[in-house]
Amino acid sequence: MSWCDWLILFFPICFVLMIAWYTRRYAKDVTNFISSGRTCGRYVIAVGDVAEGLSIMGLVSYVEIHYRNGFATSFWTALFLPLSVILSLFGYCNYRMRETKAQSLGEFVELRYSRKLRVFAAFLRCTSEMFTNMIMPALAARFFIYFLDLPQHFTVGGVEVSTFHLLMLVVLTLAIFIIWVGGSISINITDTIQGFFCYPMLVVMVIYILYKYPWGEQILPVLMDKIPGESMINPTDIERLRDFNLFSVLALPFITRFLQRVSWFGGGGSSTAARSAHEQKMAGLLGTWRGSLGSMFYILVALALLTVLNHHFHADKAHDIRVELTEKVAREVIEDPKMRESVAQKMKKLPKVVHVVGVDAKRADKNNTDTKYLDAGRKALLAQDKEHGNAIYSEFRTLYYQLMLPVTLRNILPIGMMGLFCVLVVMLMISTDDSRIFSSAVCISQDIILPFLKKPLTPKQHMMLLRMMSLFVGVFFFIGSSFMAQLDYISLFGTMMCTLWCGGCGPVLVLGLYSRFGTTAGAWSSLLTSLAMGGFGIFCQRNWSDLVYPFLEKHGMVESVGNVLSALSQPFNPYIVWEMNPVRCPVNSYELYFFTQITTLLVYIAVSYATCKEPFNLERMLHRGKYSLGEVREIKSAWTWKNLYNKLVGITPEYTTGDKFIAWGYVGYTFVYRFGLTFVVTAIWNAISPWPIEYWAMYFLVVFLVIPGIMAAITAVWFGIGGVIDLRRMFYDLEHREANYLDNGMVVNNMSLADKAAFEKMDEKKAESSGKQG
Repeated sequence: MSWCDWLILFFPICFVLMIAWYTRRYAKDVTNFISSGRTCGRYVIAVGDVAEGLSIMGLVSYVEIHYRNGFATSFWTALFLPLSVILSLFGYCNYRMRETKAQSLGEFVELRYSRKLRVFAAFLRCTSEMFTNMIMPALAARFFIYFLDLPQHFTVGGVEVSTFHLLMLVVLTLAIFIIWVGGSISINITDTIQGFFCYPMLVVMVIYILYKYPWGEQILPVLMDKIPGESMINPTDIERLRDFNLFSVLALPFITRFLQRVSWFGGGGSSTAARSAHEQKMAGLLGTWRGSLGSMFYILVALALLTVLNHHFHADKAHDIRVELTEKVAREVIEDPKMRESVAQKMKKLPKVVHVVGVDAKRADKNNTDTKYLDAGRKALLAQDKEHGNAIYSEFRTLYYQLMLPVTLRNILPIGMMGLFCVLVVMLMISTDDSRIFSSAVCISQDIILPFLKKPLTPKQHMMLLRMMSLFVGVFFFIGSSFMAQLDYISLFGTMMCTLWCGGCGPVLVLGLYSRFGTTAGAWSSLLTSLAMGGFGIFCQRNWSDLVYPFLEKHGMVESVGNVLSALSQPFNPYIVWEMNPVRCPVNSYELYFFTQITTLLVYIAVSYATCKEPFNLERMLHRGKYSLGEVREIKSAWTWKNLYNKLVGITPEYTTGDKFIAWGYVGYTFVYRFGLTFVVTAIWNAISPWPIEYWAMYFLVVFLVIPGIMAAITAVWFGIGGVIDLRRMFYDLEHREANYLDNGMVVNNMSLADKAAFEKMDEKKAESSGKQG
């Protein structure tokens, strides 16, 4: 990068760190440190989530998926929009979780089940979360090494230093610094500030990509250049897609919408920081508009990559990018120096492959320009090491697609835009890393360590414990990123690691909030089943090419096991196809995650009904009726014809006029436009008279780029003004709120808020107070 780009990078990052340092004055007590004192307004949460929701991991993962499969499956996601609207408007799970007054998910588990299960559940959640997120520093470090064209090693005072490890250290230090100075307060405020920065930078990037790569001349021909069954923009022509197909966007999201609503509750970020449950709910509704610009940015970056690497106008540059990429990846994944140099030289000598769009045969998932380079790499690896060649190739292919983005961007972005994109991804990296590190630190502190302490900690000791756990998580991420190789797409890798926890926590949490029959035995059975199935899946996925497949091959079991897998998947063809493969496990992470959730749900219900002796007292847990803690919130209203519409969309008397406008707008946009017009009407039209590919191209342009662009322009101003107002109020509330207290005067310490004895004491005090007033 030029000096101009470095200045663009330096000043915004310094400003964010200064803001974080300023917020340290508000870290007066544990409540502030964990939940920002419950002072966040809806716009602080919404704007902050713009930065937190976008990340290097998210961007690279999105590009990995859509570079391969295109955008046709996005059409079918609208099928679940009504369900998402209903769940959001009625506060499904979130309202009840807030009514329990639990500060963390573990506290809820203890209240609903037992303390032992609380510790085990917290341990399982932390393990799953940390294994899922520990590749973030490695992704960021590799991204910057390839984006900035940095050497893998450099020498300082005669000592060789790894650039990869140094960048990981910098990435983690920035995130942990923000956590240490103010905890959740620093995270939420800096995320909001970074959200303010991200909006204009995203706009500039979007305009540049659209100007550089014309839609009709370059982007559209590439999107249309796919064989039948693998269309990138026609959602009725995608039956041959694998991994990221209709199963991954229909079957899996359907069940997760019900079971994973509060799986990551209480992570210490904005999930528990809202001023009230109503503010949290409104922030969720605003999220519909919040993500429009980010989604548009992701799409255009993926389109730019597709165009540069697959349109014949850019054939020379595409060849240079692929040769550079394959050579660098080969040097990174191969340990033996002679083998590394031999393979790198072979990749360097690859001839240029020119694919003329509209003249040559259309691209296919298994036969395209990229596969020619990858096949050459695999042959070179097998020629050098036949025994471990497939295992090395698995990592080679993963890094090839993962690092395609930074190498391509470095070759197409001019001076100024390089710096702008760099500061954008640095901010996205910081806002994601600090939130996820803090989430794990809060879980470890609140639900694993504190339940075993006999003597309560002082607020200073408690906050120091949270800081030290953040440091511990950072060290874990550093070690994990250093030694754990990622052998699959980022999205599939994350899904597999999350299966350990999310595979079984859904029934435990959702049915724990809504059912009276759920028992501790049922919860234990669900989580243990998830752990077993997830652990087995991780072993197979991680060791398929170097242990599992060679074992099957050695014992002559490849054909028999392949036939069994093929027979089991036959009823679900063509969306689930389990074919024997020496490089990848036939069962992908999405499929294992889905079947794990179904299994654990059935196990929870069966065991709970078998062991339930008496119905659970939900009123006591939710502080309703005689167990109320003194809150006076009459929000119920009778059903009448006059308020029928409001009741159907979840509007209650606590809604202001502005809140009603947001709710109506949310329902109108989601139901009328996205679901009714762009999905139902379009689906019926195509059922009667199928559209040609040109119609789908226009549909994609309007629905996924033009309309989101208009929405982004409106929300940039709207959320900017609202965010500034909410930030001012947040600072005022933090200055004047009484230390150490949460809603209803509940002291936040290492004692569980879900402790039954504590609730009994509160009931006694409340009765005594009422008697004195009488």
